[in-house]
Amino acid sequence: MDKKIINSISGRLSLRAPQRESLEALATAIEATGDRLLDPKHDVSEMLDAIKAEFPNLQDFEREFPSLCFALATGVGKTRLMGAFISYLYLAHGIKNFFVLAPNLTIYEKLIADFSPGTPKYVFKGISEFAIEAPVVITGDNYEQRGSQLSRDLLGDQQIVTVNIFNISKINSEVRGGKAPRIKRLSEYLGDSYFNYLASLPDLVLLMDESHRYRASAGVKALNELKPILGLELTATPFVETSRGTTPFQNVVVDYPLARAMDDGFVKEPAVVTQRNFDVSQYNKEELETIKLMDGIRLHEATKVELITYAHESDVRVVKPFMLVIARDTTHATALKEKLEAIFDGKYLGKVIQVDSSSKEEETVAALLNVENSDEPTEIVIHVNMLKEGWDVTNLYTIVPLRAANARTLIEQSIGRGLRLPYGKRTGVEPVDRLSIVAHDKFQEIVDEANNPDNPLRLKQLILDHPEDAIETESVQVSSNINALVSGGETTGSAGTQYSITLPTQPLFISEPEKKAAKAALAIIKEYQTKPQQAPTSQSLQSEGLQQAMILAVKEHLTQGQQSLLEDEQQVDIADIVAKTTALVVNNTIDIPRIIVTPKGTVTSGYRTFTLDLTGIKGLRPQERSLVSQSLQTNQQTEIGEGGSGNYEPIKENYILKKLFDYDDIPYDEHADLLYDLARQAEECLSTVNDEKDVINILQNQSDAIARLIHAQMDKHFYEEATEYEVDVRSGFTTLKDCSYTAAQGRDLKSYRDTVSDVSKIKQMLFGGFSKCLYPIQKFDSDTERRFSIILERDAIKWFKPAKGQFKMYYKRGTEHPEYVPDFVAETNDYVLMIETKSAQHRNQDQSWNEEVTEKMKAGVKWCLNASNYLKANGGKEWKYLLIPHDEVKEANTLGSFIAKFECQDQ
Repeated sequence: MDKKIINSISGRLSLRAPQRESLEALATAIEATGDRLLDPKHDVSEMLDAIKAEFPNLQDFEREFPSLCFALATGVGKTRLMGAFISYLYLAHGIKNFFVLAPNLTIYEKLIADFSPGTPKYVFKGISEFAIEAPVVITGDNYEQRGSQLSRDLLGDQQIVTVNIFNISKINSEVRGGKAPRIKRLSEYLGDSYFNYLASLPDLVLLMDESHRYRASAGVKALNELKPILGLELTATPFVETSRGTTPFQNVVVDYPLARAMDDGFVKEPAVVTQRNFDVSQYNKEELETIKLMDGIRLHEATKVELITYAHESDVRVVKPFMLVIARDTTHATALKEKLEAIFDGKYLGKVIQVDSSSKEEETVAALLNVENSDEPTEIVIHVNMLKEGWDVTNLYTIVPLRAANARTLIEQSIGRGLRLPYGKRTGVEPVDRLSIVAHDKFQEIVDEANNPDNPLRLKQLILDHPEDAIETESVQVSSNINALVSGGETTGSAGTQYSITLPTQPLFISEPEKKAAKAALAIIKEYQTKPQQAPTSQSLQSEGLQQAMILAVKEHLTQGQQSLLEDEQQVDIADIVAKTTALVVNNTIDIPRIIVTPKGTVTSGYRTFTLDLTGIKGLRPQERSLVSQSLQTNQQTEIGEGGSGNYEPIKENYILKKLFDYDDIPYDEHADLLYDLARQAEECLSTVNDEKDVINILQNQSDAIARLIHAQMDKHFYEEATEYEVDVRSGFTTLKDCSYTAAQGRDLKSYRDTVSDVSKIKQMLFGGFSKCLYPIQKFDSDTERRFSIILERDAIKWFKPAKGQFKMYYKRGTEHPEYVPDFVAETNDYVLMIETKSAQHRNQDQSWNEEVTEKMKAGVKWCLNASNYLKANGGKEWKYLLIPHDEVKEANTLGSFIAKFECQDQ
């Protein structure tokens, strides 16, 4: 077993423990056979005996070729594991041909996206060997063209890894039609079938995603004829259900069930919910249904508040939860929709969708997946049938089953719907990590079934990722003009798109010795950026003393370990190359000092007055009876709400204030007025939508949730100030960082002057054609930025859009200090400008800029002040900070007018 490669892959792909365990199991199986498992001439029975010695649970391959099953619970990451398998088999054993099977169209399209470079969930991201030449993806849609071309290209030694992705359901349908699947027919491109081409490969490995869905199908049996050297099966349910019962897989080598995933915190914790002391016999069917729906909504609204609170506390996106109602039939579903849209004075009107069998499967999946979008209004989904694989949302938090079913069915077909975590991991906040199943009438039965040792809680799971945008993207690394002028060459995206760039001048160095010397000079120049005493600015690099020092350093660099380059028949003028390289750097650099500011003297802190975001409070409803939630994993019970607690306060704000006092980080004496004002805002919000009795009920039972929401928002208004600061300049200038962009594949660079017809797609585009920009390619976040670049090209000496990490400048956001990356930097004859352009949506009602924009502006102004003080003392230019509204960006306006009108001063 090559531990070094396993460690490398595990680190690069950030594999979780069960993923690494699976990768090590594959390596162990190969090692147990003395690597003969990967020999196309191996004896299958001998392979089985050798591997069984390492994996006692392995009984049979159940194929005509060696096949190993990795049973991993939903949410653990089976697609990434496939990427790890392929990476290991290639890096450790030189395997270059893979065939991936998907069970249906939705997963098929997801796999194609995840195996395509530049996509958000690219499975090989971090594998450097695939960064230069990514594996070729051949699909059931393009194999006749790409596959045939590849087969011709690979008549010699194959150098590239190929991943074939096919949809087994389509193969099955063609087999059932009494004809051979299309890939097995003669191809006009190959002269033979692509199927036979694959079968002739000596190193084909078959990967089967969700293999339980098609294990016994005719299509899979036909795939035996592919003659793969090895099969790798991945599923969350390692058994096949037939009319005769459940048949477990006999080739499982790794079993990571849902129970372990729960213990390790990779999925939500399912809990069954009922009311305290609930007697189901006291209610008829319709009354029970109404109670469950109302309790489900109550729990849904409480969860909404907890999610908003957590988002404020953790500075993460706000997750919009929704509730799933499982109806008996379409008639019942229609009646439920009408009822739910009418309750609470139409609060959920337009927020309930009904999904039934009249919709096409793809349309159904698309509608359900859209519920995850925070801008989409749906809060309740009514579905008739128990949902199967194909729905992979992370924001399902409450399930209300109203269809008759036994406890095992409820567990199997309800829990799998909402296991995925919205933030990818447990947060430690119970309501954010919990999936609630409202089942008053089945509460004890479900608890008993969940505690049954024969129930592994690893049943029909939900595994699909969100379908990716149809436009394939790629990653593009863009260096500054300096590197391009020294080294030459084009910019190439990760998917192979070549971008023809425009440079302000022709490359200065032609011969390889010249380029080598220029690269050495550039490396020496970069060393001086951390020596502000010797090189306080880039201009100082042209002094006689530094030029001589750099010439000597370049000569020493070029003669290390070999004969001097000067003895080569192609003589180069080192002094001339150093001078030209230095001039190139000076002309294509804007001096950005590296400034470290540390507080001195007295430091004060506190909270500024603000208006509460009341979104999460408005939906709270009075609690008539307590709800009881019991964990299906730990059996721990949690009481949700206390009903009529009898805890009466004559001043309603005191319910909230008492909870706020429990937070140790809030000095009450210093902030009493602020705390009372925030409690008053919450109480007044509740009073506008509830009568006084209901307001008291909410405050008695849910004041802790309100207090958490207030506390989370207070963090955003925390301040810390010092009486004085110490400024330390570590670098007089800094070289420009490479920019990383994600853009649509195969698109030419657009001219920055060209009008963009569909501005919603501008973030997929790359722009070029600049003469004054310090990068040959730029990407804009809005059309306003593109239009502003036209002004900069006309009025500035040089400009660029900085990459993250260029300034290492931070602004205050609550108690956090994220990095601030301004929109533009531009140099004029008199000034250097740090520029931010902002739309009207960032303004408050009084037209002032919102808090985040204001804090960024403060950070930028302070930085410009410190940079100006340093640079002016060393012969450089003054920095100014401009904050320009989007609607002021017009080509008729000059850069000088913007400076006069929108310069921000230190306050």
